[in-house]
Amino acid sequence: MWSFILTLSKMKSSRANIPLSVVTVLICTCALVGLLFTENVTSLSSFSIFRLISCRNREALSKYRVGSGEYRPKIDDDDRFEFDTEECNDTARGKWVFNASLRPLYSDRSCAYLEKQVTCKRNGRPDSDYLHWEWQQQDCFLPKFKPAVALKKLRGKRLMFVGDSIQRGQWMSFVCMVQSIIPKDQKSLSRSRTRSHLIFRAKEYNTTIEFYWAPFLVESNSDQHIISDPDKRILRLDSISEHAKNWKGVDLLVFNSYIWWMSGLHINSLWGSFANGEEGYEGLDRLTAYRLALKTWANWLDATIDPNRTRLFFTTLSPTHISSKDWGNKNGIKCYNETKPTTKMTRPWGFNRIPDVVSSIVKKMRVPVTFINITQLSEYRGDGHVSVYGEMRGKVLTKEQRADPSQYADCIHWCLPGVPDTWNQILYAYL
Repeated sequence: MWSFILTLSKMKSSRANIPLSVVTVLICTCALVGLLFTENVTSLSSFSIFRLISCRNREALSKYRVGSGEYRPKIDDDDRFEFDTEECNDTARGKWVFNASLRPLYSDRSCAYLEKQVTCKRNGRPDSDYLHWEWQQQDCFLPKFKPAVALKKLRGKRLMFVGDSIQRGQWMSFVCMVQSIIPKDQKSLSRSRTRSHLIFRAKEYNTTIEFYWAPFLVESNSDQHIISDPDKRILRLDSISEHAKNWKGVDLLVFNSYIWWMSGLHINSLWGSFANGEEGYEGLDRLTAYRLALKTWANWLDATIDPNRTRLFFTTLSPTHISSKDWGNKNGIKCYNETKPTTKMTRPWGFNRIPDVVSSIVKKMRVPVTFINITQLSEYRGDGHVSVYGEMRGKVLTKEQRADPSQYADCIHWCLPGVPDTWNQILYAYL
């Protein structure tokens, strides 16, 4: 459309015999047709017609053919390209595309900051196709993760991931994605005495990328020493200060809290101090307890955080793949032996109200919180889990344990490199 208008402009300058009024009418007509066409498209996609970046993305994506597995749309990949966070915020709409030329920014051998729990290849996983799938967002194009650009944007800042072991996996992924370009003497990792606070330092950039362990966000008796029996865990739903004091002064906070809430229908809940003993707790409905905990979290942020200084993110729930029938594999055993993404899920998400609780509370907050929506895109990736290539009590699973996936397959945590790298690609886009 615009090239046609430019052609008309050239005709105007080279052919003096064409009346100016005719050229003007033609240009205005073309512009009106383009406007109406764009408005028609955007009425379906809810994107503004005035954001030209998405138009450029659509032109590139229109050349894409699903299923070829080889083509990656070519869009300007320089630093001037910016991800429009308002129009491209629906990262759930898209599909996984196999790209044989895709290479992760790290491996589980090249990054020393990975825990044994997630180093699937090093632990013996034989297939590698799961490393070559990339998320193709509909109508938008996620920028490629560039370690140098990420560190430049984080210069002089603190980035902290707060949550459970899933969030620790996202932290490990982010650290590994940037650490390869940092000289060995310019990077370090420190741990608190209880290992609840991990700090990766990029000295040249005066940057820290941190993880803070708070699986429920509010305080619990499983914060310092993990209690594996859910029936013995007790939460203080009105208390968060012991955790939150570590969040002060952080420039970017990325929260998550989900998987630990799914261990039972009721949560042992307590009001007041653990110093007064753990007697008197009450078993609350899981959803009620979650709502109260999130309100305590939200109230602290609203009262403490300066939105001009600190940006807040919340990573949506990371799906598990426990029942293979959810993706049509009736003879499967959890996520065991899954080697490629599924294209259709039959799981009814309506039964899980936790996302609604988070959304309803965040809407009422004074300080803005940006959601990193990982749920639907991760839902297709049952192949990305640790499965039987993880560890138990610090040791890689034995051959005999691997032969019993119904008991030992881990379909909660994710291999690294792997799916969490895409989560961080989304976070990187928001930076």
